[in-house]
Amino acid sequence: MTVEVIVLAAGKGTRMSSNRPKVLQDLAGRPLLEHVIITLGTLETSRIHVVYGHGAEQILALSENWPGINWVCQAQQLGTGHAVLQALPAVADSAQILVVYGDVPLIRSQTLEAVVQAAGREHLAVLTCELSDPTGYGRVLRDPEGCLTGIVEEKDASSAQQAISEINTGFLAAPASRLKEWLKVVDKNNSQGEYYLTDIVSHAVAAGEVVTCSASERDEIRGVNTQGELARLERVYQLRQAERFMNGGLSLRDPARFDVRGTLVFAADCSIDVNVVIDGSVTFGERVSIGANCFLRDCTLGDGVTVNANSVLEGATVGAGCSIGPFARLRPGTELAENARVGNFVELKAARLGHGSKANHLAYVGDADVGNNVNIGAGVITCNYDGSNKHETVIGDNAFIGSNSQLVAPVKIGAGATIGAGSTIRRNAEKGKLTLTRNKQVTLENWQRPKKKVR
Repeated sequence: MTVEVIVLAAGKGTRMSSNRPKVLQDLAGRPLLEHVIITLGTLETSRIHVVYGHGAEQILALSENWPGINWVCQAQQLGTGHAVLQALPAVADSAQILVVYGDVPLIRSQTLEAVVQAAGREHLAVLTCELSDPTGYGRVLRDPEGCLTGIVEEKDASSAQQAISEINTGFLAAPASRLKEWLKVVDKNNSQGEYYLTDIVSHAVAAGEVVTCSASERDEIRGVNTQGELARLERVYQLRQAERFMNGGLSLRDPARFDVRGTLVFAADCSIDVNVVIDGSVTFGERVSIGANCFLRDCTLGDGVTVNANSVLEGATVGAGCSIGPFARLRPGTELAENARVGNFVELKAARLGHGSKANHLAYVGDADVGNNVNIGAGVITCNYDGSNKHETVIGDNAFIGSNSQLVAPVKIGAGATIGAGSTIRRNAEKGKLTLTRNKQVTLENWQRPKKKVR
């Protein structure tokens, strides 16, 4: 029997107080809905159907990344049962249906597999969970023998029913043919005036075709309805990742102060200090050390790289043995060859720094090709932008750029050239020679410092 999945993602999420649909709220750098889709990708399913409603244009923009999914519009939001009905015409009668939720991002694949297996070819399988605080969830009703008799939504539950701690997670699986039959007889005679998917349970019970299974991890079934709930799930997700990384050999100074909003691949003996954020796709070689309060996005760091505290790296490729920071910024297009050094308050953009070259203090190097063993002094800037276009600076091997110099691009500094401190270089500097610009130093004997006027 093939498995087809229906993802319910039509809710607005009013309590999020956001212009984005709830399922597009961000968790660890991805929309909630995308987390669910990625998890479903680990299951053996024949097709995924996503039922959307509020924020249709925004959700369909996400659909461009998932062309194999059937996107189904629920024009009127008339309940979960009604949402499933919108997708059913595209589902084969011979399939087994798994119903999941686009705002429950931490559901685990093994839990979903257990629900599918419990349903088999004949039963409705309902995923339940015991919660110390079941507020907001439908309650599971059982007879004295413990058999499921029904599910009551919280707003329709009596005081005694609201005291029940076993809740309905909403996740279920059933044969498509039976689910279609049960949904035909569901009505909206309830406080919300909606077609509840949970109302099919009583029909399955009457036919003796219902089973339950339990979620072992409570956080995996928690949905997101408020910004506070989203923040709590963020911490759960990040701690899960931290545990997985540490089990793989990554040293984390404090797992509770570490965020990965994308992917991190690392080799042996890497360490990360507190308050580090990894975004996009980041790769470490061996013995990489990241100091406190750093941000890394879409970077590759070679063996033995040290990134000191409070540094920002985006779109950079860093060779083995390099040292960066503290307080350094590598912008997109930066490439550091082996053993290069970038020090405090240095910014590089679309620049290549050759083997052993260094810019240790207070410099800006943009749109530049810097050779090997070049020294860039404090206060040096490449003047790469003329107000309309960017221009390149080329610095040859073994050049020395004196402090507080400006290199006005386009310009070339020859190999072995020396630029005197405080120079403004507008023309190419010859290799192996000293180039500098100087004005005569003058002292004005009778000059007086201005004084404030007395009013």
